[in-house]
Amino acid sequence: MPSVLPEGEPVPGDGALPRHALDGAASRPLGFYLHVPYCATRCGYCDFNTYTATELRGSGGALASRENYAEVLVDEVRLARKVLGDDPRPVETVFVGGGTPTLLPAADLGRMLAAIREEFGLAPGAEVTTEANPESVDPEYLAGLRDAGFTRVSFGMQSARRHVLQVLDRTHTPGRPEACVAEARAAGFDHVNLDLIYGTPGESDEDWLASLDAAIGAGPDHVSAYALIVEEGTQLARRIRRGEVPMTDDDVHADRYLMAEERLSAAGFSWYEVSNWATAESGRCRHNELYWTGADWWGAGPGAHSHVGGVRWWNVKHPGAYAQALAEGRTPGAGRELLGAEDRRVERILLELRLSQGCPLDLLAEQGAAAAARAVDDGLLEPGPYAGGRAVLTLRGRLLADAVVRDLVD
Repeated sequence: MPSVLPEGEPVPGDGALPRHALDGAASRPLGFYLHVPYCATRCGYCDFNTYTATELRGSGGALASRENYAEVLVDEVRLARKVLGDDPRPVETVFVGGGTPTLLPAADLGRMLAAIREEFGLAPGAEVTTEANPESVDPEYLAGLRDAGFTRVSFGMQSARRHVLQVLDRTHTPGRPEACVAEARAAGFDHVNLDLIYGTPGESDEDWLASLDAAIGAGPDHVSAYALIVEEGTQLARRIRRGEVPMTDDDVHADRYLMAEERLSAAGFSWYEVSNWATAESGRCRHNELYWTGADWWGAGPGAHSHVGGVRWWNVKHPGAYAQALAEGRTPGAGRELLGAEDRRVERILLELRLSQGCPLDLLAEQGAAAAARAVDDGLLEPGPYAGGRAVLTLRGRLLADAVVRDLVD
């Protein structure tokens, strides 16, 4: 979760939602995001709301330490049940992210999932994912996750090259993520993702191709590949500012993306979102699709964001303040915003255009519609889907997705 929270109006002390938030809820999927804010060390590029043991020491973090964190988060799941009242929807997806969720015992992650099952129920075939650091799991741990009901695991591989991992301050050993895929398969996981990062300072084309080949060779059914974004305030940003490592330019990012598309497509992966590829529709991350299509999800944990029926809210960042609020029977919500019709229209364009099915042209205003026609002529949108009433990015359009979106939301 991002480390900087937006501004917004206060959240009611009991977390109550406006009455309209659950209008039409039966037609929308419901998911849960569970944030685990702990890391053994802080990666140099990371701007997420995470904490090492040293950062929490003496800051009230003991109120939500790793040892009792599952119990605290279960309290928010129970709060969610109260806030959503008699909403009958079972949960279709659960995603545990961080931080490093697998710093907690597998039994703790299972306890958090069990609370959702007890309070809401899980839909048949529900997708249940956890992120995992390759060095924080072993076959026994993965078997424990599978027994607890997890169906999908996502490993942070980032690179197959040691020197690239060192720049990112990643501590796992090259080759370990690939071994984790085999261990997850042996534990009974049908769905496994590997996360990759391209454009790290000092990474060569050969390094990136080696990482792609290693990831593909490991046999996951899903690969995510993200361009490195250097966030202000991170250790990597300070190193670049001091001239210790070079900044990677946008042209290199574009070249690396094209390499990813070529290698992954040749190996049987298909893109379904600009940064995500799967070997089949069943391998897609259904939880992320909730985000991209504006469905409902409850985000539990420090700094976690939620969205239900056009109401978006976010929790306090610090684990101590989060635990204190729940202990006192208060919502941990720090602020919220009510999205109007125009806000939701723009967000649909921003998010759905990134998907392989694109966004409906009838979402576009007059200037946006004219921009879409020009984008077809410029080779940024596919002509076939455009004729059928949808804006779908071409490969070149994916490289320039942010610019295309800016034109279409006008």
